[in-house]
Amino acid sequence: MTRLCHPGEVPVDPTVIVALEVGVDAAPDNVALRLHLATLLLESDRPSDALDHASVILAQQPDNIEALRVAQSAATLTGDTDRARRLLRLLQALDHTSETPLPSPPPPAMAASPPAAVAARVPTEGGVEEDEFDAFLREVLAQDDADVERPTVTLADVGGLDEVKRRLTTSFLGPMKNPELRRMYGKSLQGGLLLYGPPGCGKTFLARAVAGELKARFFSVGLHDVLDMWLGKSERNLHDVFEMARRHAPCVLFLDEVDALGLKRSNLSHSAGRNVVVQLLTELDSTRSDNEGLFVLGATNQPWDLDPALRRPGRFDRMLLVLPPDRSAREAILSYHLKNRPVGPVDLGQLATRTDGYSGADLRLVCESAAECALEASIESGTPRPLSQGDLERAIRDVRPSTRPWFEIARNYAMFANDGGVYDDLLAFIKRYKLG
Repeated sequence: MTRLCHPGEVPVDPTVIVALEVGVDAAPDNVALRLHLATLLLESDRPSDALDHASVILAQQPDNIEALRVAQSAATLTGDTDRARRLLRLLQALDHTSETPLPSPPPPAMAASPPAAVAARVPTEGGVEEDEFDAFLREVLAQDDADVERPTVTLADVGGLDEVKRRLTTSFLGPMKNPELRRMYGKSLQGGLLLYGPPGCGKTFLARAVAGELKARFFSVGLHDVLDMWLGKSERNLHDVFEMARRHAPCVLFLDEVDALGLKRSNLSHSAGRNVVVQLLTELDSTRSDNEGLFVLGATNQPWDLDPALRRPGRFDRMLLVLPPDRSAREAILSYHLKNRPVGPVDLGQLATRTDGYSGADLRLVCESAAECALEASIESGTPRPLSQGDLERAIRDVRPSTRPWFEIARNYAMFANDGGVYDDLLAFIKRYKLG
């Protein structure tokens, strides 16, 4: 049994704690090592650090008695009474046969309402009874909901992209908002959709808008959230991400730069990279067959680099081209980025006409560059002045559209690798505007 001492005792040698911290950094999955470190941190009057390490263990092993003891004591010492109360209930439910008294007794208000016996039965929504511990464990696992993003932007905040918004409404938003029609036509809420196109055109913002439209939770996952130097850890990280999203359905899981996680296995020389691709395929299959309300959105600038298995029906079986904003959308984007700056008389319509082919990110840079021009002139003259039409026109001359190089590359794939017509939309746009 791990010994828990009271804060008044003599702390351990700090060099021991430093050595343990180094060891935990080198072996983050070593539960015993991390638990020992958390215990010593608690004995050394560092309850916040102890709680952090104990929480890492509980995220992997919610029923780890020793980690629960450390976390409950640390939460009490840090004044987090709500968390201490929840941990105490879970600890008493799990450790009901133990004669060892619980460490760091909670305040009287907490102790006044102990949990019922573990064998008690509670009804669920479907009328089926379950152990109170099972219900409480699900409650504890849902406590991380406070850390989940709930976007407030909706599709109405997205300028242009009418065809993309129509497809999103048909494939997911419409069925979610009309459950009777969904059941009538046998439409499920499962599946994945891939957004592709030149960089800076709003793929990430569009994904947030989908979540905001549904008032759903939003998880954005990048390469740094998954890849790890330790063998097998990347696959586990990816699985944990999907499990977290499933617990919070309805949910939009956004995989940014998905080609970095799902690169063609034929282009990967190491088995570790191929294993990550296989794990992603497995998770998408699980989403398709087992989960309602989990919608996976992927974004990539290079769909031709994706493993073909990812685009198989049931995975990322639908692809939407996210193009640079049209004239009206460019005018709206310019207005948005200028609204909190001092601006003189400007003709946004003329500026929008002159920025054909600019991405949303390019237009933001135009406004930033124009603001720098006005700021520089104000410093030199000693008198602040607003942004002018000339500042914006100068910025347009300096900032070139970043989408053209992408279209030059994409043109070859659209013309010579358009298997099954997957790039028909892209090819039509390139021909219409004579790009590439």
